[in-house]
Amino acid sequence: MAKVSEAIAPVIAVDRKAAKPLHKQIYDGFLAAIVGGNIRPGQRVPSSRTLSVELGISRIPVLNAYAQLLAEGYFESRKGAGTFISESLPESLTICEEGAPPSVQAGSGPRRVARRALLLTKIERGPWSGGWGAFSVHQPAFDRFPFPIWSSLITRHSKSPRLSAIHNTDPRGSESCREAICTYLRTARAVHCDPSQVMVVAGSQQALEISARVLLGDGSPVWFEEPGYRLARNVFQGAGCRLVPVPVDEDGMIVSAGIKLCPKARAVYVTPSHQYPLGSTMSASRRMQLLNWAQSAGSWIIEDDYDSEYRFESMPIASLQGLDRNARVIYVGTFSKVLFPSLRLGYMVIPADLVEHFISVRVAMDIFPPYLHQEAITDFIREGHFARHIRRMRLLYSERRTALVKSIREQFGSSLEIHGTQAGMHLAVTLPKGLSDREIATKAARNGLWLWPLSPSYLGEVPRQGFILGFGNTAVEEMSRAVSQLRAELPGMNVAMR
Repeated sequence: MAKVSEAIAPVIAVDRKAAKPLHKQIYDGFLAAIVGGNIRPGQRVPSSRTLSVELGISRIPVLNAYAQLLAEGYFESRKGAGTFISESLPESLTICEEGAPPSVQAGSGPRRVARRALLLTKIERGPWSGGWGAFSVHQPAFDRFPFPIWSSLITRHSKSPRLSAIHNTDPRGSESCREAICTYLRTARAVHCDPSQVMVVAGSQQALEISARVLLGDGSPVWFEEPGYRLARNVFQGAGCRLVPVPVDEDGMIVSAGIKLCPKARAVYVTPSHQYPLGSTMSASRRMQLLNWAQSAGSWIIEDDYDSEYRFESMPIASLQGLDRNARVIYVGTFSKVLFPSLRLGYMVIPADLVEHFISVRVAMDIFPPYLHQEAITDFIREGHFARHIRRMRLLYSERRTALVKSIREQFGSSLEIHGTQAGMHLAVTLPKGLSDREIATKAARNGLWLWPLSPSYLGEVPRQGFILGFGNTAVEEMSRAVSQLRAELPGMNVAMR
């Protein structure tokens, strides 16, 4: 028989010197907790023996209080399971709405927040962002991830952890994990690095936050791709930076435009291997132009290399950092895209002379990363599971990308312009004039189709309308049906169908 877990004791104060009997104090304490919403219907309450020990009193007052609460219908007893808050409380009992905050009383004084918080854009959770299935962005092929292997690695390090791992306090992360990441980056991404320059972080978002705190200040001008990655934009806006939207084309960020707009920008945020969201790859000439500009202007390049492992029409492109001879690039990568999003494990490669500054900020932020997933990913890389997984997924995503492009062209002809088909787990399509991607995406979500609008990725006032279509978690045989659903959501475009 399964052992029933012990319940958490609520906060009940008893006073032996008070005139009110102890059992009545316990009764009133439970009733106040129920009315206040601190304990909920169906929640298990501690056994009388446990509560008497917690309160440091005899068991008899507890038994008397429980008997009264049972008799009045506040408690219910379940054979073999224990005592619970009744699922059907008396109608006269008013329970506070779950999660209701304390009310703000008039005259309670100013309720100030920091300027940094006011600078941050409110996070938009559109109806398209919570879906599961065709076209939802950032969803890998979860059913193809080797969870049995991953589980065995987690179990291995949970059962027999290394003392040096569980006691690791290096703000950069464990040395073994940094060595494994460094070996991978040098080989697969042509990154120039030493383990001492690698910092393990909670995904690329934390890497950007640390970089902004170290390199940028209030009012610092930063080149930002137009369109670009919204969550990265939030980081720099929150740091008080002045974002300079620099247009992109099929060769990536137009560096000459950036120089014309703001020749002395403090930094540039760029996704050169697979531009987000339009998917272009920065050409070699643009890369050299960007590096030369950064050196002459004394500026920093923050390279977000978020899913460069998945390139379909050629071998993966070498990193921008690998071309840098002046240590101007902060390289950011993540395992969240190639493994699974909730892993929240990423890394950054820092110029050697900046490492101590990054460490200082990291310590102020969260001291050092948790150890368990570092240990698992270290073995996942060293034992060859990571490389095998990347190879399998590259073939799978290539097939799914081909099926999506084929279906769009068959069902829309030239009515939808397709962007970024050479790499990654998403592509973009742009709409004819007169259509609103937000309106269409909102309506489509009600029908179970998750279309991520393109327009919020623009910083300027005249965004292009379109969609970012994820294909990582959609099987080839489902792609044509999903595109048919897409066509049904686009008013006036059925005429383009063959």
